[in-house]
Amino acid sequence: MQPTLESRLKAEAANLGFTLFGIAPATTADGFHHFQDWLAKGYAGEMHYLSRSEAARRHPSSILDRVESVLMLGMEYEGRCNERNDSTSASKLTGKVAAYAMGPDYHALIWERINALANWLEIESPGCRTKAVADTAPLLERDFARRAGLGWFGKNTLLINPKRGSYFFLAAVLTDLILQADEPFDRAHCGTCTACLDACPTKAFPEPFVLDARKCISYLTIELRSEIPQPLREPMGDWLYGCDVCQQVCPWNRKGSPGPIAFPHHAHMEHLDPIELLGLDPTAFRARFKKTSLWRNRRAGLLRNAAIVLGNIGDEAAIPALQGALADSETVVREAAAWAIDRIQQRRLKES
Repeated sequence: MQPTLESRLKAEAANLGFTLFGIAPATTADGFHHFQDWLAKGYAGEMHYLSRSEAARRHPSSILDRVESVLMLGMEYEGRCNERNDSTSASKLTGKVAAYAMGPDYHALIWERINALANWLEIESPGCRTKAVADTAPLLERDFARRAGLGWFGKNTLLINPKRGSYFFLAAVLTDLILQADEPFDRAHCGTCTACLDACPTKAFPEPFVLDARKCISYLTIELRSEIPQPLREPMGDWLYGCDVCQQVCPWNRKGSPGPIAFPHHAHMEHLDPIELLGLDPTAFRARFKKTSLWRNRRAGLLRNAAIVLGNIGDEAAIPALQGALADSETVVREAAAWAIDRIQQRRLKES
């Protein structure tokens, strides 16, 4: 018996480094009304692009006209880096980066792979139409990933796979071919566990399965361009870019994935020195981070975060660098540096 197009498509996805793959019918997103409600409550914060694309997220036909099927894909990354770093940090004057960002910009790598997969499908089925999407397209990816059998929504709102945990990127290939759909994942396996909700430093979950992005450390350190609200600064701890806490404590991530992990991990990204970051001018920042995910929040955002991390660490050795940042061209950097200096000095007064 000849292998089906669906089985050959999945085999090609595996060859390209995806360890999760499944097919869902291209119908209205299951959770669209939940997404609307989430937006209405203001939980998106300053991510206004989500509101602008609200209607487009109802159905994948906004991306590909006459779409029939959605191939959902997952590519894993090394997710246990920060768990090791908590006990093996090279210096207390370091800041943490979310595990997914400890490598090149994931968008470029994944787009290259999904475009290759879409091209393969067009060659195998001449005349078919495809569209490869990752992250930036108006697709409610989790909905279609669950529908394609890749996992369930955890209480931390992340998609969790029973064999591979949650440390993976999602991507999709849309097509006008009618492909045999996989069984949806129709059960959740979080049970009574609330580890992720309890561990969140900023209490960003108003209830299970709901994230208030305005309080999420990933949002604060990446998406937010303005000053970080002062009540949320101390709970940020030493997170420079993103946060992995709700994944670190998840029981489904304890064993680690059997792999293979296709996304590269750069050891030099595990420990970033906030003092060094404060000394980066725009040219140096570009040279160092242009091809990484840290480029996303630009120099002002990363240096703002570095100042807050130094304030939270509280080491007086950081004061000269922070004083230098008081003359930075960016308002958010100057304000964060002033806050950090005051915090360090207040701590010194309390200890004296």
